[in-house]
Amino acid sequence: MGSLSGKTAIVSGGSDGIGRAIAQKLAHEGAHVVICARNSEKIDSTVNDIKASGGSCEGSVLDVSDAQSYAEMISNVAKDKGLDILVNNAAHVGMGMIADTDLDGFQANFRINVDAPYMGTRAAMTAMGDKGGSIINISSVNGDRAMQGMSAYGASKAALTHFTRNAAMEGARQGIRVNAVTPGPIMTPATKAWFDHDPDAGAAIANANPMGRIGTPEEVANVVFFLASDASSYVTGASIPVDGGKANELYVPS
Repeated sequence: MGSLSGKTAIVSGGSDGIGRAIAQKLAHEGAHVVICARNSEKIDSTVNDIKASGGSCEGSVLDVSDAQSYAEMISNVAKDKGLDILVNNAAHVGMGMIADTDLDGFQANFRINVDAPYMGTRAAMTAMGDKGGSIINISSVNGDRAMQGMSAYGASKAALTHFTRNAAMEGARQGIRVNAVTPGPIMTPATKAWFDHDPDAGAAIANANPMGRIGTPEEVANVVFFLASDASSYVTGASIPVDGGKANELYVPS
């Protein structure tokens, strides 16, 4: 029996990349995991893989850019199965220089990276009530450090990280812990496709990291599991980097 046995967890964007690894980890530790994502084939693949390994999982086709529908899904799961853990993982990575990005392109990042976690957190806190629970927001090192062409994404992730702190203060007396994880470069399928197309870029990013490598989705999932479990029972309002030390580094041009 895992340490999350008897608990119900929701993972948005749980069919691929970091979200898939999180769903697999939480299920491996005994939780019943509900994933939502846009691609039904990827959802089915993840659900089947988790079940084949002995875990408990179900999926829902949902675009979290419709934040109200996301909140309703969370409320429905909570009414049916209870809710102990919410992982706001689904993300939109909008890239583009400021001069080339219109307002709608800028706001697209906020609809998925801020509005959805806000509505999800609101629904989860209502459902959890005084019995408590754990809410984990997947932010990004880009919310802490600036990068050309990432102003919209970085601003949205910075907002998510600070929203996490405020939500933690509001949930603390009810035993609802709210924390953030801020990954650096992680070898998701999308990252691999990018590096396969441009190996020099992949090598440069890896070499620029203090640890000299790209992280894995499983390394992010391990930290999420810690925050979801009772091992982190006195941790709330934290933002934990999983970035090989990148956020700590003072850049010095060669």
